[in-house]
Parts: sequence; structure tokens; C-alpha cells
Amino acid sequence: MAEANISVAQDQFICPICLDLLKDPVALQCGHSFCMRCINGCWDQENQKGVYSCPQCRQTFTPRPAVSKNTVLAEVIETLKRAGIQAKRPAQCPAGPEDVECDFCSGRKNKAVKSCLVCLASFCETHLQPHYESPAFKKHKLVEVFRQLQEQICSQHGKLLEVYCRNDQQCICMLCTMDEHKQHDTVSAAAVRAEKQKLLLDVQAKCQQKIKEREQELQELTKAVETHKHSAQTAVQETKNQCTELIKSIEKRCTEMMTLIKAQEKAAVSRAEEVFKKVEKEIAELKKRNAEMEELSHTEDPIYFLQSFKSLVTPGSADLLTITTSPFYTFKAVERSVSQFKEKMEACFKEEHEKISSEVMNVVITEPQREEFLPYFCQLTLDPNTAHQRIQLSDSNRMATDRDIPQRLSYNKRGFVKIMQTERYGHPESFNHYSQVLCKESVCERAYWEVDFTNCNGISIAVSYKDISRKGSNNECAFGRNQNSWSLICYSSYYSFLHNNQETRLPMNRSSSRIGVFLDYKSGSLSFYSVSDTMKLVHIVRTTFTQPLYPGFGLNNYSTVKLCHQT
Repeated sequence: MAEANISVAQDQFICPICLDLLKDPVALQCGHSFCMRCINGCWDQENQKGVYSCPQCRQTFTPRPAVSKNTVLAEVIETLKRAGIQAKRPAQCPAGPEDVECDFCSGRKNKAVKSCLVCLASFCETHLQPHYESPAFKKHKLVEVFRQLQEQICSQHGKLLEVYCRNDQQCICMLCTMDEHKQHDTVSAAAVRAEKQKLLLDVQAKCQQKIKEREQELQELTKAVETHKHSAQTAVQETKNQCTELIKSIEKRCTEMMTLIKAQEKAAVSRAEEVFKKVEKEIAELKKRNAEMEELSHTEDPIYFLQSFKSLVTPGSADLLTITTSPFYTFKAVERSVSQFKEKMEACFKEEHEKISSEVMNVVITEPQREEFLPYFCQLTLDPNTAHQRIQLSDSNRMATDRDIPQRLSYNKRGFVKIMQTERYGHPESFNHYSQVLCKESVCERAYWEVDFTNCNGISIAVSYKDISRKGSNNECAFGRNQNSWSLICYSSYYSFLHNNQETRLPMNRSSSRIGVFLDYKSGSLSFYSVSDTMKLVHIVRTTFTQPLYPGFGLNNYSTVKLCHQT
């Protein structure tokens, strides 16, 4: 029974701070006991306030009480130790990285399970017990533990925020209502919460409805993606089948044409060989007659000569085979026809390929939205040092206009007027033949910009490496006609793309005077969009860029381009 009593009593000798048997125990006026070191450590932190409290019941003391070792309690604890009985530590749950720590644990912090809005502190299971057992904590408000506890305290007065100011729309403490918010419309935070709760429910209902709508859209999008994938696989297989059939058909026609050529060759050669044999036979007969006539010409007997003359000269002259070589004895005309057929087929393939490519480009799951590109919008300015002398810059070097070069009159020795173009010695970086200009800024990573243009008749919207040639009229200086630049050409009714002097007529008709350009440098993607109420993909290039790119423009016929501001 004594052991049982001791076992029951030992829980009363645990320090609420360190959770171990009391060491150098001291008893406060409220009746709670602590280790002398633990209570002094707590009160040292309250020196600035000048008010000291019991960590267990929160009873306050002023001034700081002088504490001394409770010898009777110390002897009881020593008796427990000699009996081999150790303090039974309550089950502990150390705080993890994502947990809120107990504000009263010393050393290793345990996980807090509740927060008190009066104490403005969080407690683990052990340190929370006084709130359940002591009458002093009866009116304290316990809530689920949360990290932002210090945000419940007024930064100016250190008091609990419990009032709401309608004028400033912020939470304040009671002292704030008597200070800078004295004349303001203030109500309890609980009352405002009830008002806001209704608004929150309305907003939440709308949010839930939006969630349902978006989930429905997501389901439809998922279905569309699956349908798109299946359709793409079907289209690939069908394209493969049709191309295979087309190749077989072409091979069949080629085989038929080659067979026809060989048959014609065989028939013509066979006929020629027959004629050849007949002619050879005629030649042999003629040679025989010629020999006989030669022999007859040397005969001195006149009677024999006259008798033989008639048979050698008259017969056979009308029986000779006439040989006429046809002007079509070669297959040159056939070769030309085959070559023309090839060119027609290639032209047809190209035209149909462009149509099919256009159809492929139009197959999208979701339409591109301008808002998707705006985060990458970059502000560009034109570089006057690169501008051809026909180009006039304006609007803070954001607009370029093609114009006539200024002219002046000159009189020669005979008094005749001579019109001369004004020489403007260009900058070393300027284009001196093509009416082109580059931007000052290079673009890399992801970048988006928009261009407005007028008087469109072959305006070039391009990107180029900086080392593009500037002097001369060769292709190395023209946007899109070399390996260093890529250019979208905008004509009055259609678009065309140019790179490395290879031009591709784009099937999409021009429908807007604004072009958006999106560059994804790392992925090697360059896209051109026609921008109006919607965005339509005009052309996309996939390649590998090896240098920083500079936007550029080519103008003619008094055209104008303008770099757009983000709107």
C-alpha cells in the first residue's frame, strides 16, 4: 500500500516546466511548485514587464517574489529517489518541421495541440492540463493550434486584437479604440465576423459553382485531349496508308511507262533490223551487178556486150527499198514529258501540302489566348545606328517609316539641272541597300512583342543574329534570305515566310494589321500570330538558335511599322 501511495503521489512532484522530478523545489504563493532554476528562468524573461506570473495558473506577483528551497518537499523527493522511483514522464510528441511548437517546453519542444487566445500561447498536451484543471484558466479561450498566433496581438500595444474598425477596415485592440481610432466606427470582431461570414458563404458558393464549372470544363478538355490523340493517331495511319497507296500508284505508272518505252524500243528496233537485213541484201545484189557491169565494160566482144547490157541495166531499178529515218527516233520528247510531269506533280504536291499543313495547323484543342503571352511581353526600341537612310524613326524610336531620300538640285557647266540624292554617310552598323532596321535589345529565353503596320506590301517582320551583313545588295544582308535571319513577309492579302532564301507561301489570308511574335529560345520555337479579337497562328518555326536574336523590320513603298505598348 505504501508503494501504491508513493506511486500515486509521485506525479505531484513533477516540474510543469521541465517535466522532470523537482530539483531544488520552490513553492509559490499560489501553491504550485517548480524547480528553482526553471522558475527563475521564466521570471528572468518577464523582468522588462515588471509583472511576474505563475506559469501554471497565471497568478501575477509584484514585485518579483523571493524564492527559497522548500526543504520538506526536497526531502520527500530524495526519499522517492532512494526508493528507486523515477518520474513518470507523460507521453511526448516532439514537434516536427511542419508542427507548431509548445511555447512552454524547454529544451526539445513538443508538438502543440491547442492555442489560447488569452495567454496568446500554444501548449502541448502536458502544459495544457492546467487549462483544464485550474479554475484560473476557466474563462480562457482554447482554439485549434495555429501558427499565426502572434498576428492576433496589436503591434503597438501588445494587446489582443478583438475590435474591428470599419473606417480603416482592420482589426485593433481595446487601447486602439481610445487612441488613433477614437472617433472611428468600431464594433466587436465577433459581430463583424458574422457579417463577413454571410459574405464568405456567398463568395464560397460562387467559388464552388466555379469549381464545378471548371471541373466540367476540365472533363471536357480531358475528353477533347483523348479524342485529339486518337484522331491524330488515326490521321497518321490514314496518311501513311494514303501515301503508301500513292507511292504504289506512282510506282505502277512508272513501271507502265518504262514497260511502254521498252516495248516501243523493241518494236522499233525489230522493224529497223528487218529493214537493215533487206538493205544489206540489196547492197549485196547491187555489188554483184556492179561487178558484172565492171566485167562487161571490159568485154571486147560487141555481140556479148549488147546481149548482156539489157539484163544488167534495166531490171531492179524500181525494186530498191526506200529508207526514211523518222525525226522522232530518240526519246527526248518522252524525257521532257516525264520531266514536266515531275514538275507538275511537285507543284501539285507543294500546293496540296500547304493546304494540308493549313488544315493541320487549324486543329487545336484550345485556342491561344493573348493573356498567355503577356507575362513575356518585352519593351523594344529601334536602333537608329542600324536604320537604312530611307527609314525615319519617331515615337521615341518605336515607329519606323519608309520615305524618299532627300534630294537636291545641282547645275552642271552647261546650266542643266541635275537631281541628286542627298548623301547621308551611314553608320557602320546601318543597312546601306535594304530598307531595314534592327532593335537595340536582344531577345532570349521567352519573349513576346507586337507590331502594327500600314501600307502593307511586303513588310518584313524578322529576327536576326547581330552579325548579319549590313553593306551590299546580296542575300547575306536581306532578312530571311540567309541562315542568320527568319522573316515573316506581310503582303496586302497573304503571308509568306522566308529563311535561308527559301520562301513558303502561307495558306492563311491576312486578316489583321497587327502581328504578335513569341520566341521560346531554349526550345527553338518562333511563332507568329495574327492579333485581333482573337489570336490565330500564322506560322511556327522549330529550329536551334545559336546566338542572341534581335527583332528587325524591312519596309518599302512608304510603309510604317510600330512597336506596340503592352495593353
